[in-house]
Amino acid sequence: MDRTRLRLGIAYDGADFSGWALQPGRRTVAAEVIRGLEILFGEIEQFTVAGRTDAGVHATGQTVHVDVPTAAWETHAEKLLWRLRGILPPDVRVTAAEAVDPSFNARFAARWRRYTYRVSDAAWGVDPLRRRDTLPWPRPLDVPLMHEACQVLLGEHDFAGFCKRREGATTIRELQQYEWVRDDEGVAVATVRADAFCHSMVRSLVGAALAVGDGRRDRAWMASLLELTERANDVHVVGPEGLTLAEVSYADDPELWRARVDQTRRVRSR
Repeated sequence: MDRTRLRLGIAYDGADFSGWALQPGRRTVAAEVIRGLEILFGEIEQFTVAGRTDAGVHATGQTVHVDVPTAAWETHAEKLLWRLRGILPPDVRVTAAEAVDPSFNARFAARWRRYTYRVSDAAWGVDPLRRRDTLPWPRPLDVPLMHEACQVLLGEHDFAGFCKRREGATTIRELQQYEWVRDDEGVAVATVRADAFCHSMVRSLVGAALAVGDGRRDRAWMASLLELTERANDVHVVGPEGLTLAEVSYADDPELWRARVDQTRRVRSR
């Protein structure tokens, strides 16, 4: 059977999901998306996500690739998003769908992933309309100090101090952007971009910045975390509710996809 590879954009409110990945007996984002696709396409293959998110984490720019029967794709292509809108639950949406070269790999061809994290240190707490995507913080935050302290982390480093180590996985990553600003509503918003992230890395980076911002730690402590070879016990992993996967970036040229896949699969060492 001829198959076509699709690149899908996915958005979801992660509050009521047990994360992205399939888990027996649990409601997950992947399970809902696969169910919707199977209603339209029957058997699907090679369902691969750019980055699995934990329970409670949101996404506006998640990416998936999946192989579907070509004949079914030709039938549904024009109205696919509309039809999935009627199938999927309201807390997950397929926002884009296009046929791509079979070499496209949502996970390994990604050049970088960008997350945002929202924190409210307002005395009254979090805006009720944003309570599902914003972390309440009980102490005032010095956001410019947080931003300055985080710049030492930029570049390629071993982020073992910020990661939950997994067997066979490296903790060396290239952190390309880590910024803190206050938005127009006074909420502290972090933007974190890297070629890839190890487990709990973003939430640990945010936890470390908050410790500096509320005065419990200084900038020298932040820098010292890069010297560790194991996860730091004094780095707090903040809750998932403030975290959103905002964007995954890919090259436009399929030849560059193939090169990026080879580069990503190369294991980096300290």
